[in-house]
Amino acid sequence: MASENLIEVTDLEFEAKVLKADRPVLVDFWAAWCGPCKAIGPTVAELADEYVGRVSVAKMNVDENPQTPGKYSIRAIPTLIVFKDGQVAEQITGAVAKSQIVSAIEKAL
Repeated sequence: MASENLIEVTDLEFEAKVLKADRPVLVDFWAAWCGPCKAIGPTVAELADEYVGRVSVAKMNVDENPQTPGKYSIRAIPTLIVFKDGQVAEQITGAVAKSQIVSAIEKAL
C-alpha cells in the first residue's frame, strides 16, 4: 500500500506541503476509528500510484491535527479535498466510488 506519492501531513506542514505545492494535492482527512475512512484508504493509495508526477496525495489524521480540518470546516470524515494553487478546487465527503474521486482530480489538472 505504501506509495512514494502518498504522504502524511500535519498542521505544521500543511502550508508548505499542500498550499504551496507545485501541483494539485488530494488531501484525505481521516481518523483511525473511522470505518468509512478505512474503506476508502486503499483507493486513495491506488490514486497516489496512478497520479505520480501529476498530483500529490496526502493523508491528515484529524484527531492529531485539529487546526487544518477546523479551518476548512470539515464536519464529517472521510473528507477528500483537492487543493490547487493553495485553494480548494474540489471537495468530497464520505466513502465514494473511485470514479468520483478521479473526476474531482481530473477537474483540477
